[in-house]
Amino acid sequence: MAELDGPRLVPRSGPAQQLVVFLHGYGADGNDLIDIGRVWQEHYLPQAAFVSPHAPEPCGQAPVGRQWFALTFRDPNERWLGVNKAAPGLMRFIDAELARHNLPASALALVGFSQGTMMALHVGLRRTTPPAAIVGYSGLLVLPADGNMEAFAADIRARPPVLLVHGDSDELIPPQALFAATQGLAAIGVPVQWHLSAGTGHGIDPEGLRHGGEFLTRAFKSRG
Repeated sequence: MAELDGPRLVPRSGPAQQLVVFLHGYGADGNDLIDIGRVWQEHYLPQAAFVSPHAPEPCGQAPVGRQWFALTFRDPNERWLGVNKAAPGLMRFIDAELARHNLPASALALVGFSQGTMMALHVGLRRTTPPAAIVGYSGLLVLPADGNMEAFAADIRARPPVLLVHGDSDELIPPQALFAATQGLAAIGVPVQWHLSAGTGHGIDPEGLRHGGEFLTRAFKSRG
């Protein structure tokens, strides 16, 4: 499988103190989220580097887009199989980006949208060193189809603070997914906060962006 790559932003001043990795949604690519980094650099994280890799596979439903894994909705376990298949390549990419900036693994934050949130949660909870934070927009927590939480929990290596943001009018991934993910994360000891964006569909509104930027700022400061 091809190595991941995508658009990057260097810090506004000096060497990077933090690394924020954006993980885009199904059918998009890394260009879809990188501009959020420009906003967050200006208002919250001037010393952060940002990178937004293109997912490894061409998207079957969007010829110019990318996917972390295929979605057919015919197999109840396809999301679980998908996140596990895509995880090793993403882990390698994250490690390489941290090395690029000479940063420790604790200086990492993952920010996902939709399918990218599925990847951010899956990978972030399995890092040897916990990320400083995970922010997930409009996504869900992927569990094995058999719902075996004990087996799921046994695989968890990190419990970073998590913020989940969802639009209350999301018709693609209903807002109930937010509460299911919140409960699932809390059940395995992951500290989780959530925000429901009023009148927002499958997207990120300004309030959700503000919550994400402030959450990352607090998380990085707490790491010292």
